[in-house]
Amino acid sequence: MEIALLNEAQYAEQMKQVVLPSLAACMEKGGMRPATRTYAGAALRPLANKEPLNYVCYDWHRFHELGVPGASQTFHGAVVLAHGFSEFAAKYDEMSWYFLLAGYSVCIMEQRGHGFSPHDNRNGDTTIWIDDWHRWVADLAKFCRNVGRYYAQGEQLALYAHSMGGGIAAAMLERYAFQVDKAVLSSPMIAPRTGAPNWLAGAVCSLACDLGRGFAKAPGQHEYSTEIDWERNQGASKARVEWYQSLRAAEPHYQPSAASNEWVRQALQMSQGILRPSMCARISVPVLLCQATNDVWVHTNKQDEFRERVLAAGGSMYFERFNACHAIFSMPNHVLAPYLKDILRFLHSGEKISVLE
Repeated sequence: MEIALLNEAQYAEQMKQVVLPSLAACMEKGGMRPATRTYAGAALRPLANKEPLNYVCYDWHRFHELGVPGASQTFHGAVVLAHGFSEFAAKYDEMSWYFLLAGYSVCIMEQRGHGFSPHDNRNGDTTIWIDDWHRWVADLAKFCRNVGRYYAQGEQLALYAHSMGGGIAAAMLERYAFQVDKAVLSSPMIAPRTGAPNWLAGAVCSLACDLGRGFAKAPGQHEYSTEIDWERNQGASKARVEWYQSLRAAEPHYQPSAASNEWVRQALQMSQGILRPSMCARISVPVLLCQATNDVWVHTNKQDEFRERVLAAGGSMYFERFNACHAIFSMPNHVLAPYLKDILRFLHSGEKISVLE
């Protein structure tokens, strides 16, 4: 199988003229009622906003009918894609395109507080809030079970999860056995970087929550800005990062960007839950962990700790490190090519894959 990457010099044109029309032709939108219970059966607290979680799926069979040159002629199943903090489904149009070319349907649920899914913040604030990290995990498990399996049609269901989505996915793999058949964790948020020692950030944000300021911005958090922070995107493809920013600038639903005090508290509690050795021992499917060397958003040493604990318990954990910023999929083609190749070889169980820059 050979997959050709988009030409960075003509990136926006190829996205507009080739990728987006093809995705639109096989797109199916829907809404999923949020989960009501945790993996242990405990009831999740009802929230005022009862709207369904928004999701977008791309059906490979409809994509196949388009006759795209170079696309796989064989259906391999489906990929559930779990996005990162302050992200949205459309940011992954390019990755969805590659998965479709490789023979997979793609299913993306926008996490609560993101995109067109329900937001629980107050007074129209764009701060991102969650009341219980188990809600993230239960929602993702339900989506995999109800939507992902449907699109897989009896074939393999894989999970591709980035950053916050990677942390949620790790927690799900520990708590919900065999919701997926394989998982790729890309720069997973096993532990976030908070700008301070995490024990201190947890104490400060927890105190703020206890004082009734759970919805308020956590220290150091700011509203969305149209300016690109290139220091946090060192080495990334200019064309890709500018494309993502253009999507955010054009759509207010994509602009929530500040973590609330409660979000920080829940993210750190989830981190502790993920790293519990007894939970690491429960992972029952093969996992590929992709680590970025220049990651300023998550702690890579906690990714190493997570991997070591899974392996020590007899789990199947593969590992690849890339000279990249946090969002490895945003890197130039010379980095994206081996990254995508490793992911597809993992999903295809070692089948020969070529990714052309």
